[in-house]
Amino acid sequence: MTEQGWREATERALYGPEGFYLRPEGPAGHFRTSVHASPLFAAAVARLLCRVDVALGRPEVLDFVDLGAGRGELVRGVLAALPAGVEARTRAYAVELADRPEGLDGRIAWRTGVPAEVTGLLFANEWLDNVPVDVAETDRAGVPRLVLVAPDGTERLGEPVMGAEADWLARWWPAAAEEGLRAEIGLPRDRAWADAVGRVQRGLAVAVDYAHTLGIRPPFGTLTGFRAGRETAPVPDGTCDITAHVALDACAAAVSGHGTPRLLTQREALRALDVTGARPPLTLATTDPAAYVRALADAGAAAELTAPGGLGDFGWLLQPVGLPESPL
Repeated sequence: MTEQGWREATERALYGPEGFYLRPEGPAGHFRTSVHASPLFAAAVARLLCRVDVALGRPEVLDFVDLGAGRGELVRGVLAALPAGVEARTRAYAVELADRPEGLDGRIAWRTGVPAEVTGLLFANEWLDNVPVDVAETDRAGVPRLVLVAPDGTERLGEPVMGAEADWLARWWPAAAEEGLRAEIGLPRDRAWADAVGRVQRGLAVAVDYAHTLGIRPPFGTLTGFRAGRETAPVPDGTCDITAHVALDACAAAVSGHGTPRLLTQREALRALDVTGARPPLTLATTDPAAYVRALADAGAAAELTAPGGLGDFGWLLQPVGLPESPL
């Protein structure tokens, strides 16, 4: 049985021939993101794009890049929520390795990579958590070693972590010399994020994901799997998603030469984009019952998107590029 590091095994299981992310049902067949939870999320991203548009001085062409687009759910929702004057100038891209879905809006360009130059908003919703990473585990001598995994999920410890990966652990996930402690080595995500931001000429790059920061790293890591809506053991055989939370602070530090990055919770970000979860006034139930029911449903959806202990705790990393001020 062939053993590999988790990064290589995950790459094959998610993106190789017949990999999980190339399956016909797409990610939505196995787990629910903020995009799937409510159209309020896409509407909020559309409002953010409008703010970026204003900050850029309303350019002739405004780019919106949905990085890790799934089957295009977010980019479709953003286009539908934009004011006509902004929508007419928006050039929309969906970046995904899977084939273009049938019937996708012809205004949306489907690509396997980020355009070389972006002026506008690059939005990566739950993309970085699926950039494969290696896993380290501390042995009985206190030495972090690479975890090797077989296709059936069986693990054993390999060689000590060395070089740039060891440097990353020392800076971003230092652990006590206690046997069994684990960490995900986020260096590939730092590089992927820096490359994506490097394509933005002017505008804003946003990464939204399960996240943790230095000082509160989980001692046993976060590597897990999802299949058919349920969390499951991560097995790199192509039948389940394999994901791990993101060290967004390390990703932020990997980008240089641009504006100051910001880290927010999704709750903070969406409230700043007018998704509050506030209940409608009871008087509306008397004057316009149908509107009251709609507003009540929106309040419930907004509450889910901003809930502590749930979607509201997601991290938002905002990286402005060439903007005089932050649009959020």
